[in-house]
Amino acid sequence: MLAAVLSLGGIGLVAATALGIAAKKFAVEVDPRELEILDVLPGANCGACGYPGCSGFAKGVAEGKAAPNLCTPGGIETLEGIARILGIEAAAVEPKVAVVACQGDNAKARVKYKYLGLTDCNAAQKIADGPKNCPAGCLGLGSCEMACPFGAIEMTSENLAVINRDKCTGCEKCVAVCPRQVIKMTPRKSTTHVLCNSTDKGAKIRSYCDIGCIGCHICKKTVPEAYAVETFLAKVDYEHDEEAALAIEKCPTKCIRDFSSGYPEGSSFAPPRNDAA
Repeated sequence: MLAAVLSLGGIGLVAATALGIAAKKFAVEVDPRELEILDVLPGANCGACGYPGCSGFAKGVAEGKAAPNLCTPGGIETLEGIARILGIEAAAVEPKVAVVACQGDNAKARVKYKYLGLTDCNAAQKIADGPKNCPAGCLGLGSCEMACPFGAIEMTSENLAVINRDKCTGCEKCVAVCPRQVIKMTPRKSTTHVLCNSTDKGAKIRSYCDIGCIGCHICKKTVPEAYAVETFLAKVDYEHDEEAALAIEKCPTKCIRDFSSGYPEGSSFAPPRNDAA
């Protein structure tokens, strides 16, 4: 009995010694700055930086392979923390927010067939280019809502995706999953947007949507510096958009919206805070 106990004890001692030696021999040295950077990151693991999670980004920054200003969810506070750790000056990038360039929900846009498949925009798009007559409008099946790690997207009762400007971090997860590229990244400071994504001519748009851009140029005539019209679709020139909201009342289809006044019809989101603040 004693011999067996001693034998087992000896085996355990040898194994522990071997493990200790192996741990030292194969230990991977971690840059202490990597751990400090990881500590100041928000921990969202959203992948917006292009790295597999916050730990991958922290390692990339510490090794000088990743720019320190790529963490959009963390914002300026995270950037300043990383800059302090690295001993460099914080060079912020202009914050952006995602916007759904469409207001054509089930009440305002016509459908060409009733879709009964998976609740997924990409799946629906593969069947005859989607159930909506508009070839570029929001399909309303919520793929973007499911992809958003910050709860910044809701689907209205009439199946339109709406993005909360206060919650959106600009991670672009929603942009990546939208099969119709309806979601656009825009400067956070800019609150006025043309909420249409179709480049069809006006007559055709009127046949399938009550609130789409018909390319009438009235917005550009009203505020020439703030708008451009390309392939029958008006767009805000965000470098000169200070007076873009002046065209809202002139727009015949009401496809221009100033988000500082509220969200599209059907949204439950409270009016956004002042984006310029």
